[in-house]
Amino acid sequence: MARSIRIGIDTGGTFTDVVAFDEESGELVTTKTPSTPSNPADGFLAGIDKVLALVGGSAADVDAVSHGTTVATNQLLEGKVDRLGLITNAGYEAMLEIARQSVPDGYGNSYFWVKPDRIVPRHLVKGVEGRLGVDGEEVRPFDEGGARAVARWFRDQGVNTLGVCFLHAYANSDHEDRMRAILAQEHPGAVVSVSSEVLREYREYERAMTTLVDAAVKPRLSAYVRNIAQRLNALDGRTIPFYVMKSNGGVLSADEVVHQPITTVLSGPAAGALGAALIAKVAGFDKVLTSDGGGTSTDVSVVIDGEPTLTTEGSVGAFPSKIPMIDVVTVGAGGGSIAWLSPEGTLKVGPQSAGADPGPLCYGKGGQDVTITDAHVFLGRIPPHLLGGEIQLHTEAAHRGIEILADKLGLSPEACATGILEISAWNQANALRQVTVKRGLDVRDFVLVTFGGSGSLLLCRLIDVLGLPAVLVPPNPGNVSAFGLLTVDVKNDYVQTHVALPDELDPAVVAGIYDGLTAQAAKALATEGFPPEEHVYSRTADVRYFGQAFEVRVPVPEGPIDADVLAEVARRFHAEHTALYGYDFAGDPTQQVEWVNLRVSGIGPIQRPEIRRHPWGDGRVPAEKSRRGVCFDAAGGYVDTPVLWRTDLRPGVVVDGPVIIEEFGSTVPVHPGFSVRVDDHLNLIVTRLESKESN
Repeated sequence: MARSIRIGIDTGGTFTDVVAFDEESGELVTTKTPSTPSNPADGFLAGIDKVLALVGGSAADVDAVSHGTTVATNQLLEGKVDRLGLITNAGYEAMLEIARQSVPDGYGNSYFWVKPDRIVPRHLVKGVEGRLGVDGEEVRPFDEGGARAVARWFRDQGVNTLGVCFLHAYANSDHEDRMRAILAQEHPGAVVSVSSEVLREYREYERAMTTLVDAAVKPRLSAYVRNIAQRLNALDGRTIPFYVMKSNGGVLSADEVVHQPITTVLSGPAAGALGAALIAKVAGFDKVLTSDGGGTSTDVSVVIDGEPTLTTEGSVGAFPSKIPMIDVVTVGAGGGSIAWLSPEGTLKVGPQSAGADPGPLCYGKGGQDVTITDAHVFLGRIPPHLLGGEIQLHTEAAHRGIEILADKLGLSPEACATGILEISAWNQANALRQVTVKRGLDVRDFVLVTFGGSGSLLLCRLIDVLGLPAVLVPPNPGNVSAFGLLTVDVKNDYVQTHVALPDELDPAVVAGIYDGLTAQAAKALATEGFPPEEHVYSRTADVRYFGQAFEVRVPVPEGPIDADVLAEVARRFHAEHTALYGYDFAGDPTQQVEWVNLRVSGIGPIQRPEIRRHPWGDGRVPAEKSRRGVCFDAAGGYVDTPVLWRTDLRPGVVVDGPVIIEEFGSTVPVHPGFSVRVDDHLNLIVTRLESKESN
């Protein structure tokens, strides 16, 4: 009899994390397998084979596979953008060159700032006559002959990836639709993205950039997703439902995501934030910071009342992307981050990374640079192997590299290694401050959830640097992102710009726009296989005070749109403005509330794995697995430290540091002066001894 198994797979730079969930028994099985950067699909399929063997199932038992991928993210971060072309209105060909007036924060520290190269060079931007007004009415007719000439020019130049962005296409897509039809006739081999489908929102520069990023990642992501889907289906000779994680906190079928590739640019980090959010909520924490430490970077985010914060003002590398995404800040402080000397002779760490291949020195794959992982190995904070012994580490290579670097710095090897980790801890702390202190939040009010293969290695130092009350480490922390893939619903977002002041705001017009967006969401959910009775819709609006440059998103109450609903949205906006900026203009008749964008999210709910409670044990600390010398502080040298195996720890156990807690996919070093307790969900709660919580 076939079982019902859902699998979540998160492909990272070093390891591919896999979680299998048996919907009938509730069994949850986790594992890891090395990533295969040359062809990530190989690691993906190897992970499926491995987890099915562990759960005792076969491909016939697989109901669905959800995947978090960094294909689009890495392409943009590495700047691997093939030749792109942009088609816009005649007279607006310099849109990308003009861009925005803002310059990088560091500009004040230098005399000159040179604007970086545009994603599309000026000679590959072509204009077509025709113009729509702000209300979508045609001001000048579309020049079909000119459009055909432009299409043929791009064809003859061999430019096969194109973005189309006409003025005010968010209000009327007619000209863009006609341009796309002409491209299909004159340049049928072109990959085309049009702004009225990618981002139906005003601000031409951001809309054009978002459209071009969508076009840039479409060929590579489409090929990758289709390759995996074909190999997945070949496992059992049937079509296995295959979903890809989106940046907005939802998933979408592989068939649909190839038409919306930009929605995956923060696929992996979004899954991790959602998985950590659910774990923390069940554990009883409502104000949470998440820190996902991988091989290349650490991703941090804020979770309040179980929901990660969202933004539409994000970017990937140098490319702004105005799509709904979980608000994640990334810092180059992963296990593979390289320690190096600046021209002034000071020690630096990251953002360059050794990645998975060749990786750190201790991987023995030919790496030439000292990394954060090598420092942990040198200090004894992680064992001389990974994945419970499946991968042996070359500790002598790490020691030799640290000693050479220490000699250049004039430091002892212990001081050099602890210095590397101190810099890494401060890099992570600064990222956490960026998502809290810089946004008016007190970091000391939050519990930190650390996960990922390297996410928990520096948690004790982060408690001290940030003044955190506690850090929570979930079971199987290296697989939280893969687990998060099994907790998210199918989700699509739709937006329509409608700028109007209160005296211009017609409830009937607003209702009509929301009805249209809801119809689009309903059609997409039906395509995904959800019956109408399972559809869930969420309405929001982007609102601002008249004259402001950017908006605040607020929920719109359910029910018919009338004057009371409009008034309630204004009330919610004032409250949210105060929460974000510390003031509002409620009651001031000279400050009008202006509506800008209307949004609808269509949600198809899925069954989430249950996070089980476990019975309390007798409180006894289990027998040591082993002991080894660990250096927690260069001045204190190596301390003979007990090593415990995490799965031996039952709820109610309390252990004071120093102690090393190991499990299959990660390690938690608990320093002297800190304590760890196990809660009834098998989370580790780490605190300073003087602030240790009672059971």
